[in-house]
Amino acid sequence: MAVTLAASGLTKAYVTGDVTVHALRGVDLSLEEHELVVLLGPSGSGKSTLLNILGGLDTPTSGSLRFRDQDLTAADDAELTRFRRDHVGFVFQFYNLIPSLTAEENVALVTEVSANPMSPRDALDLVGLVARAGHFPAQLSGGEQQRVAIARAIVKQPDILLCDEPTGALDSETGVMVLQAIEHVNRTLGTTTAVITHNTVIGRMADRVLYMADGLIAHSEINATRVEPATLAW
Repeated sequence: MAVTLAASGLTKAYVTGDVTVHALRGVDLSLEEHELVVLLGPSGSGKSTLLNILGGLDTPTSGSLRFRDQDLTAADDAELTRFRRDHVGFVFQFYNLIPSLTAEENVALVTEVSANPMSPRDALDLVGLVARAGHFPAQLSGGEQQRVAIARAIVKQPDILLCDEPTGALDSETGVMVLQAIEHVNRTLGTTTAVITHNTVIGRMADRVLYMADGLIAHSEINATRVEPATLAW
């Protein structure tokens, strides 16, 4: 299968005065087309740092990163901005919706700077929220707001969807609904998807699970079959 993102020897060090903190210590990783990967690990293991570098939000101290045939480690700020805008959708733990805009309007904002967007209503339909298109964030539950955030991330039809603790602020029942939306997007659009979580149960819904510790991928596992999110409980 073709590789969407390929990282080799990624390191990230933060220097404050005489103190150096190594967030990544030489990560080798490939994400394949259409794959759903879950990254597991405790706080401080480097998961979010890795995701930020994969998405072009941050740059590594050393190592290389390629998106298909493009060398992202050689990219300047403008090129990284185009990479994020054209190819990557982000979902974070907190929804960051604009309170004064409806669900549809929050999603529509992204279409104004996208090369090939779908309609906002189609994106909301993919996450099961088209009936709530006219509601404001304050009129939506936490899980519904997160699904709007997912619709906002996928409306530009990105090649890559990166999710950082998307269920971290939700109870298990609501979290499962959010995971169902992410899984549906992966299957329907074929979007290469990576989900960060500290919850080991969520790993069962992935094609592959990567375990991070101390800035490294300690080991990985391939799931013989993907478990439907609806059957997960934690």
